[in-house]
Amino acid sequence: MTDSVPVDGETTVPAPPGAPAEPQDAPEAPPVNLWDRMRDDPQYAPEHLALEAVRRLGPEAAQWAARERAARPGVSADELADQATRRFVNRARLSGAVSGAAGLPGAVVDVGVLAWTQARLVLHVAAAYGVDPVHPDRATDLLVLQKVHKVAESARLALGVAAGRERAGALFGAAGDRPLGRVLLQLGVRLAQMAGVRAAKRIFAKVVPGAAIVLGTWANSSATRDLAERARAHYRTGTDHLPEQRRP
Repeated sequence: MTDSVPVDGETTVPAPPGAPAEPQDAPEAPPVNLWDRMRDDPQYAPEHLALEAVRRLGPEAAQWAARERAARPGVSADELADQATRRFVNRARLSGAVSGAAGLPGAVVDVGVLAWTQARLVLHVAAAYGVDPVHPDRATDLLVLQKVHKVAESARLALGVAAGRERAGALFGAAGDRPLGRVLLQLGVRLAQMAGVRAAKRIFAKVVPGAAIVLGTWANSSATRDLAERARAHYRTGTDHLPEQRRP
């Protein structure tokens, strides 16, 4: 296996000899209906993203783990977590220029893609350690691991509020009378918080000409590596609420 061409002076995370090849697909943007919800309710954008990630990406993570274990009997949880980490850290490196757009709208899309990629990483790491990635508590884990909330109790409360607002929006629609620029700024800041403190610089990198060249992709991959380590520590050791959520 040959190394990928460095981007902005940074090399990809290499796979150890004998490891299965990883797909080099481009980062995937959050679904359109999620963008609509986050735009209409930017204050709770991280909670909306976490809820949708568990619904959409949890089954994908479970299927991936089952497929890998069937193909490689005896593979360890740490090996699967390594595989997921390599895949999504490398993908996060590419997520800073997905939109191809300049200015605030492009910045919001970029940090949204990064937050979505990181949610995918956490759910795959959970599945690697045998923890059910479709369980509702994974949304709580996402918000705590991504440092949107400090403790699970406040994360669960915010998720409940977001879910209620989601239902209300589906029934009655959104007000939609706020200035778009203000909404985009609030949405970008909230998503940047979810994607990592360094990723907040993405907002200014897109708005200020030339700043993106300085930042490159380092902020994305660094924040995602840090998140991967937190997720691995959390799911490797387990907590009081995890045993009944483990998959066979």
